[in-house]
Amino acid sequence: MEENQLLTTPVSEKGKKARALFEQGANCAQAVLGAYAEELGLSWETAMMLASPFGGGMGRMREVCGAVTGMLMAAGLKYGYADLNDREAKKRTYRMTQELAGKYREENGSIICRELLGLAGKDTAPDPSPRTPQYYKKRPCPCLVECAASILENYRPDK
Repeated sequence: MEENQLLTTPVSEKGKKARALFEQGANCAQAVLGAYAEELGLSWETAMMLASPFGGGMGRMREVCGAVTGMLMAAGLKYGYADLNDREAKKRTYRMTQELAGKYREENGSIICRELLGLAGKDTAPDPSPRTPQYYKKRPCPCLVECAASILENYRPDK
């Protein structure tokens, strides 16, 4: 998956920003949340720290893709709820979560890191992979963060 030309979600400005952040060394969750940090009123440091455990499918455990996690954290800040007794808001938020994750799955085939990475997803050691030119050539991650950020930017909730 070198380019997102096969995706149906148009690449957005936030998608381009997320990709650039990933290529500068952010993990996948940091890249997506970071693309939205200013809009959401988060300091850069807060966004990076909040998303830091979710790279590599949650600390390189290769579970839910960090791009999806970053997308959902940003979506929660953008469209979520704070009233713990508002069942309708909770229902809307869970519907939104399912729609966003479903769109990502539709675009990429899975929301699970190890499935998206194939053989590379078998490495669950806590040591992050060095960001070399070879790393970027063999990983779909730049395209995946671009996709996740673009899905959210193109999302229109029915509130």
